[in-house]
Amino acid sequence: MSHHYSGPDFGFPHGDARLDFTDLYAFPKPGNASKSILVMNVHPSAVVNPPGLTTAEPFAPEALYEFRIDTNGDAVADIAYRVRFSASEDGSQTATVRRVEGAQAAGKGDGGKVIVVSAAVSTGQDARVTGAGEYRFFAGWRSDPFFIDVQGMLNHQQFTGDDFFADKNICSIVLEVPNTDLGAKRVSLWARTLVNVAEDWVQTDRGALPAQAVFLVGTEREAYLSGEPADDSRFVSVFAHSLEHIGGYTPEGAKRAAQTLLPDVMSYDPTLPASFPSNGRTLTDDAGDIFVAVLTNGKVTEDKVGPHSDLLPEFPYVGPPHKADQNQNDKGYKK
Repeated sequence: MSHHYSGPDFGFPHGDARLDFTDLYAFPKPGNASKSILVMNVHPSAVVNPPGLTTAEPFAPEALYEFRIDTNGDAVADIAYRVRFSASEDGSQTATVRRVEGAQAAGKGDGGKVIVVSAAVSTGQDARVTGAGEYRFFAGWRSDPFFIDVQGMLNHQQFTGDDFFADKNICSIVLEVPNTDLGAKRVSLWARTLVNVAEDWVQTDRGALPAQAVFLVGTEREAYLSGEPADDSRFVSVFAHSLEHIGGYTPEGAKRAAQTLLPDVMSYDPTLPASFPSNGRTLTDDAGDIFVAVLTNGKVTEDKVGPHSDLLPEFPYVGPPHKADQNQNDKGYKK
């Protein structure tokens, strides 16, 4: 799930930062409204608590990274883009992207129609972009576009405008697709990561909306991570309880607010301008402020942090990685 500020405190899925999904973005391609840009960010370069770096390898070869698309409003995937990475002896990685539909998209597996093959993964400043017909693809280390005052959030929403992510990196998977591929005018999007365990695919993380993890602890969190948006109604009471406690909502008000956060999917109509939370999410949308307003029942409406200035005007749009943070330690990921 998207849990930038609190996820590292909870620990990474299966103890592996490479499996940690952080943010999803979807917006019409600038200058060409017939295509859309999908961005899935995973693997934060740094841990909030305790402070430190994660691991150098961008993506887990034993994992599967998916964009999931519901075209009929039932919160079940009708289309999926599956990304797998392979590693060579010199440490470099390449990616293969497959597209699946119908029952295959709703299930688990690494099959599907290959649309991008042997795409080089970027580890340096220059973005290595792969074109394949109507598709463009990028994967690699990037400057993290997420922005929020982490310490202010942890300090009961006492914000000072200190952006923890201003100098942090993330691993981005960016896919440019024709809108005709999305199957409908308005769709619901989410992302997930899976890992192969004993010849079976196990879902390790999923989500669409920012910061959902603040509502979940213990067994509820594990159930959420491994679950599907179609079943998210079972978490409304859990979310509502947290909103009552943190935001001072009435029980009914907390339930209504919780229902706006679930199911954990992002609504997106490629024919309209993107603007979070009503339609997709751009790399500059202030999702942090919107979340804070919901969390506090409108008592706090901003964290005094704004968008980053290192975004690119062209594909893959996410800025180059910060050099000081780029060379991750290679002693393994945080447990």
